Amino acid sequence: MSEYFLVINGKPAGPFNIDQLKNMRLKPDDFLKTAAMSDYKEAHEIAELRSLFNFQQRITTPQYFAGLDQRLTAALLDLLIVSGIYIIPAFVAVMLIDDHEVRMAIALSLLVLIPLTNFIYHVVREGSARQATYGKQILRIKVSDIEGGPIGLSQAFGRNLAKIIAVLTLGLGLLLSFFNRKQQCLHDIIAGTLVVKERLF
Repeated sequence: MSEYFLVINGKPAGPFNIDQLKNMRLKPDDFLKTAAMSDYKEAHEIAELRSLFNFQQRITTPQYFAGLDQRLTAALLDLLIVSGIYIIPAFVAVMLIDDHEVRMAIALSLLVLIPLTNFIYHVVREGSARQATYGKQILRIKVSDIEGGPIGLSQAFGRNLAKIIAVLTLGLGLLLSFFNRKQQCLHDIIAGTLVVKERLF
């Protein structure tokens, strides 16, 4: 069984094993995490603890939402990551090849490969258990459904497809985040998603 860090009086303590947690009279709304978990969760949200302590899982509505500045910073970091995969080898190839047409073909191919890879990368990462691209993980934000849960690959695909529409509105789709409490952009509204901040202690 796992050992858990427990938030006591606003500060992490532990790790504690299950017997120690039982002696401490763990409550469903206590915050815990294992060393492998990226964020603290309430005890009722963790399957192992629900089983051992007979807690009932409750829907925890997200309360902390990522601002547009954080989202754009994450998007820029992700674009740099994806672009680097192609630009570095393309630069080397262009330096080694003398044929002008081949060099142009390599340069033009980047205009297709980078956006396509960026799209697939966002779908796969946001639809995974991590719920976030590497850029979002660095900023400690993630994509969730309206109730705060994972969105899966199909919803991630729809969200990123809708993001293209939001960008084509000359940015107006992104600016919608300033006019609603959950800071949803147009593609979040269409796909039924949120971008939430991880709880920090």
